[in-house]
Amino acid sequence: MSSSPIERGSDAPPLFAEPAATGAELRAAGADSHRRWFKRVLPRSLYGRSLLILVLPLVLAQIIATWVFYDRHWDTVARRLSASVAADIALTLDSLSIADNQRERRIVFERALADTELYYGFRPGETLPKGMRRATTGRMDEYLADAISQRLGLPFQIDGDFDPRDFLVSIQTGDGVMEVAVPKKRLFTPTTYIFMMWMVGSSLVLMGVAALFMRNQVRSLRRLAVAVDDFGKGRDVPNFKLEGATEVRQTGAAFLKMRERIQRQITQRTEMLAGVSHDLRTPLTRMRLALELQKNDAKSAELKSDLATMERMLKGYIDFARGEGTEETRSSDLSVLINDAVNALGRAGTPVLLALPGSCILPLRPDAMRRCLGNLIANARRYGKHVWVTLIEGKNAVEVLVDDDGPGIPPAERENVFRPFFRLEPSRNPETGGTGLGLAVARDVARGHGGNILLEDSPQGGLRARLRLPK
Repeated sequence: MSSSPIERGSDAPPLFAEPAATGAELRAAGADSHRRWFKRVLPRSLYGRSLLILVLPLVLAQIIATWVFYDRHWDTVARRLSASVAADIALTLDSLSIADNQRERRIVFERALADTELYYGFRPGETLPKGMRRATTGRMDEYLADAISQRLGLPFQIDGDFDPRDFLVSIQTGDGVMEVAVPKKRLFTPTTYIFMMWMVGSSLVLMGVAALFMRNQVRSLRRLAVAVDDFGKGRDVPNFKLEGATEVRQTGAAFLKMRERIQRQITQRTEMLAGVSHDLRTPLTRMRLALELQKNDAKSAELKSDLATMERMLKGYIDFARGEGTEETRSSDLSVLINDAVNALGRAGTPVLLALPGSCILPLRPDAMRRCLGNLIANARRYGKHVWVTLIEGKNAVEVLVDDDGPGIPPAERENVFRPFFRLEPSRNPETGGTGLGLAVARDVARGHGGNILLEDSPQGGLRARLRLPK
């Protein structure tokens, strides 16, 4: 048996690879693939969903308010501004009726410019192309065209490309064409941009405030979830305190009471079993001493063998009932624990080949984990001619693979062997079939660390025990 890391053969699994997904993870992935598309795009966290509940009505309200503004307010204001420009143009056009020469026209245009900020020009004797009434390119010049058409009733055209700042309006009069440069600022109100900036700015502020308050509320839930997860993995939770909303505090208080009850039950069970162990070992010790004083005949040897079997069975029962006891969790090197478990089994018997990284630090109960690993490796050595132990470190979990080339276990019986006192070997002889507690103790320890043990077909031809532990 070799207890030092060695290189694996070409038929062995890779040393460092992401652990295979568990059955629960595969079922969750399958469920997600059949979810409706809108459920897949929705956030999964409580924080994201709470923000969505707060933000979605706000966004809808802003969209409705913006639509009402554009459809009512902006449209009304734009039409009234266009009507005002058309009225100024009509007033100037009426003033031209009393202008008899070019000089008088210029005076009228200068006064109109000073009063209306419209720039005028006149081309005597010219005419607009026939059939040309308007040439609009946007919503503002459409409103202006409607207002001029209603106010003047004369042929005209509007050139929106005349200047980036102005519209050019050409109006056919009786003796020529009057041109008017209309500044676009006369047709536009800045309240549109102000309103939009106010809507967007207020929305961002409200969203920021909502996100800040919601994060503070969700933080207490996250801390409670972390505390429950740590306690489920067998880790201590010394600094957990009640905080958050009333419902969160009630849930936290229920968790603290549950933790206290569980710890009290574990302590009582451990103390009771310690007493039972002491009470049973005392008469067994006296019996062993009495046998040592007897003659070394066949009968004494048989009694000593029975006594050793009783002590071994008693140790197995107490290990199973004790579980992890009150041992505290601390940072431990899983590679060292595997080496310790292999060395504790002794060098005689089936060889064990190890493939371990230099170190793998996890929060563990060392003694309980040694017992778990020892049971798995001992079970593989009992039935296989060779045993391979591989430690695989992934992103979120660590896996220990124990392979053998023995007869294996039928798939239908792989869950049954984890039941206490269940043995595939039909006889009740503990020398051949064991006590039926080794795998039960191993799974109990693994689940106490938040992990699990699964049995699979081994690529070596026998059975593979997959121990999965979270980081």
